[in-house]
Amino acid sequence: MSGETVPGRGELRASDKDREQVVELLRVAAGDGRLSSEELDQRIEAALTARTYGELDALITDLPAAGRALAAGLPKEMTRIAVGSASAQRDGAWVVPQRMQVECKSGSVLLDFTGAVITSPTLEIEASVGSGSVTLVVPPDVLVDVEDVAVGSGSVQNRTRVAPGTPVRLRVHVTGKIGPGTIVVR
Repeated sequence: MSGETVPGRGELRASDKDREQVVELLRVAAGDGRLSSEELDQRIEAALTARTYGELDALITDLPAAGRALAAGLPKEMTRIAVGSASAQRDGAWVVPQRMQVECKSGSVLLDFTGAVITSPTLEIEASVGSGSVTLVVPPDVLVDVEDVAVGSGSVQNRTRVAPGTPVRLRVHVTGKIGPGTIVVR
């Protein structure tokens, strides 16, 4: 195998899911007024026929949120975070997936959405918390629903509220169970 070169990211083949994610980024950009309906139609057609990541990247590099998404990587459908007595955090320009599984036995997990790249209107989080803690830090335009969390001897605290008239950019629905630990939304 000597002498063979490894293709760069731009030369790798894109999947149907990759194309769909770029189409969603384009729709969000059009909704923000960054693309005209004509530009949107042209780019969607190009995205649906793109063969490589390079072809997809070229369609969204001039879009601010998309550029951050590309730098961090396209969003995954599902991400899993599992900690024992350790800690894990997602902060800065991390790409929010569509679904998350968070398992926290006795450690801590911090999910900070204030600088996150949000490309989907919803996020489903399935949490399993032992004696640890899961903290969600959200900006004013993120709505978090923790009503479907089963609580043992621990607690769930949602200290946030979306002000009336504020457009909601992301709806987070948290389900799962807590032993003696905590889930805090602030």
